Amino acid sequence: MTDHIVNIDESNAAALLIEESHKRPVVVDFWADWCEPCKTLMPLLEKIANEYAGAFLLAKVNADEQGMIAQQFGVRSLPTVMVVQGGQPVDGFVGAQPETQVREMLEKYLPKPWDGPLQEGLEALQRGEAREALTPLRRAWDESGKRPDIAVAYASALIESLRLDEAEAVLDEIRLADQDAAYEQARAQLELKREAAKSPEMEALEKKLEDSPDDLDLRHQLGVQYSNGGRFREAMDEFITILEKDREHGDGATKRLLLDTIAALGKGDPLAAEYQRKLYSLLY
Repeated sequence: MTDHIVNIDESNAAALLIEESHKRPVVVDFWADWCEPCKTLMPLLEKIANEYAGAFLLAKVNADEQGMIAQQFGVRSLPTVMVVQGGQPVDGFVGAQPETQVREMLEKYLPKPWDGPLQEGLEALQRGEAREALTPLRRAWDESGKRPDIAVAYASALIESLRLDEAEAVLDEIRLADQDAAYEQARAQLELKREAAKSPEMEALEKKLEDSPDDLDLRHQLGVQYSNGGRFREAMDEFITILEKDREHGDGATKRLLLDTIAALGKGDPLAAEYQRKLYSLLY
């Protein structure tokens, strides 16, 4: 047995079936040696318990040997599986079930893989640490299949980190049916940050560059302005464009600036990885 798979008898029933269920879900499997379906079901439950590695306790009760416990739970046929939470049975089934149905039932009571990163990201956001929130929220967003409420939280962290283009891309993926008040608030926040990020210097440089697209110094200055305004993709596009024409522009200043921007985005960041690949293919 392990810390997440146990055999139950009268000496540990109260502690493991009732008290433990206040800390995590307890899945109770009532079985017997003579029960053929039990022999199919138990390995399946053990496999799932090992996968979740302690997120729930699998408590195995031999109904022949522990008749009193089976009677207290009202077990009338085998196998019987019950989910106990807060000291009370909350769900269950009788008879061997397909793996998909067993998982479907258990998933209602078990923590999701993204719950931890989501909590970590939300707490960082509440502390005003938007950059620290980015990695866990991005992971939660990915692992949850881009759940709309998590998408809004992730977009908010991107907005506060002045990564406005990426925030817009995340919000654009949210379906119309899922666009609630939190979504509208994030959109409004994005527009406000965009307006605030527009500097007269940036607009003047954009106009000059339209007239002189081959001026690499101008392009470098615009890239710096974009970076300061949180428009990192646009900034790095400008730096890549410069390096395509002059790899050592500004005595290597443009390359260093691109590398600094990539580093500032953080390890494991998709945008950073994308431009790291672009720089690598350009140089090698």
